[in-house]
Order: sequence, then structure tokens, then C-alpha cells
Amino acid sequence: MPVALITHPACFDHDTGPHHPERPARLRAVLGALETPEFQHLLREVAPEAPESALRAVHHDAYVDSILAMAPAEGEPVHLDADTLMSHGSLAAALRSAGGAMRAVDAVMEGWARAAFVATRPPGHHAEPNRAMGFCLFANAAIAAHHARAHGLKRVAVVDFDVHHGNGTQAMFETDADLFYASSHQYPCYPGTGRPSERGVAGNIVNAALPPGSGSAEFRTAWQDTLIPALERFAPELLIISAGFDAHRFDPLAELNVETADFAWLTEALVRVADRHCGGKVVSLLEGGYDLEALAAGTAAHVRALMRH
Repeated sequence: MPVALITHPACFDHDTGPHHPERPARLRAVLGALETPEFQHLLREVAPEAPESALRAVHHDAYVDSILAMAPAEGEPVHLDADTLMSHGSLAAALRSAGGAMRAVDAVMEGWARAAFVATRPPGHHAEPNRAMGFCLFANAAIAAHHARAHGLKRVAVVDFDVHHGNGTQAMFETDADLFYASSHQYPCYPGTGRPSERGVAGNIVNAALPPGSGSAEFRTAWQDTLIPALERFAPELLIISAGFDAHRFDPLAELNVETADFAWLTEALVRVADRHCGGKVVSLLEGGYDLEALAAGTAAHVRALMRH
């Protein structure tokens, strides 16, 4: 059974301006890395637009209404906060990002792919119930988790190895004991959340805060000793990965020193958990990663590991 690659050209039209780190070149780098012969057997699928009902399942109605009404005409992007923007093409891109996450859930639940990687932008894990944050408009991972419940699932896990804590995903999960969120991230760092003391209603939130300068050893220890054991105890029916590659040592937006090989190692470990608990069902969503070469290499290592299982 193949691994699905889900994307859409509309995601190139989310124009953040000439100097913004979350730029269309990121997606070109990701897709370019997956055009080599070793990835020729990926099942390439088009991301649909998410319906409004899926957005409203995790975001407040007033917030969804404001974003749907805010898409600017051609011209300068509109700032939603200091670093999150909407251009003329942003709404379509954000709807495809959320819809791609839902399509990935369909792929693994309906059995026509054993895993799925969603290569879209904007990312999603910082978007909170009532506001955009950190380059994110809609909470793609949370939308995917709620969509999984339409397939009859109850217990869904999101694991997040982006260098920044996924405050939005955590906010949407922390009061629901059947949703699990685990994250490794630099701390202190943007957005300032993700302390180990943040545990959720039933210990369903698990954070591993890594000091600036941490590298492969600290990253692997956090996952091996803390995050993966907690995930095993939760025993998910579906595993969703927020795959950010900005913990790489070459990334300009943070100060961890993770190597490309660490992303492959972690992906393989997560796939083994999925094999034990949820029939290998894995959905992976692109989050951060701002050095283009490190992003391309990390993506290739991650998808290669998904294809091995």
C-alpha cells in the first residue's frame, strides 16, 4: 500500500512578502525533495478545501467569520499579528492546508494509503481557537483529529517535533482526555508556552522543553524517555505528526542543534508505536522549517521513513 503525498498549488499563492521566513520557496523545497526517483511511488493527491464546519469544530465562530471575510484584494498583505499575514491567496491556501489534513485522515482510514504526508502552507499548530498566531491561520492538526472522529475514532494523538511549541493544538486538546498532545521544543522560545507542568485534564498533554543549544542527544532522550512512553500509554487509534524541521542546527529561527538523521530516527520510532496501537495509521502535516536545504533534507528523511513501514 502506498504512502500518499497531499498538496495543492494554491498554497504557493499565500504571499507573505519578500522577507518573511514562511515563504512559498519552502513548499518548493519540500516538493522538490520529493521529486527524486526514490519517491516516484508516492500516491500524489490534491488537497481539497476544508468545509466551514470543520473549521468551526475547533475555532470560535467569530474567528472563522473574521478570517473568511478578511481575504484582501490584490496588493499588500494584511497583518493579523506581528508576523502572521493574509494576502489575496491566503484564504484559499489555508483552506487547502486544513482540507489536505482531512484528506490525509480519509486516506489512512479508508485504507487506500498506509500513511500520508501533507505538504501545504500555511502551517497550523500555533493557531488558537480565537486567533491567528505564528504564521498559522487554521489549526490543521486539530482539524484532522476532529475529522478522525467522523470515522468513528475516539482516541487521537498529535505529536509535534517542531522547534516551537504548538500552543494552538495544545489549547484545543487540553480539556479533552481522549485527545493527546506531545511536543519537544526549545524553551524559552516563541510562543512562550510548553512547560512540562502543562499537563491537560488527564495527563494528556506532555511537553519536553529543550534548552537552547540542545542537540541530538537531548532531542532523542526527550522522545525516548518521556514523550514516546506517554504516547504508548495513551494507545491512540490514529497518530498525527506535526512535522516541523526547524529544530535543525542550520535553521535561523531557533537555537537547537538537531541533525537530519534525528528526524528519520524519530519518524521510525513513531511508526513503530503506530504499528503497535493503530494499525500503522500515520498522518503527517508540514509545520515549520526555514532553512531551505535543511527543510528539504529533513522532509526527505521523514517521508523515506514513512515509506519503509
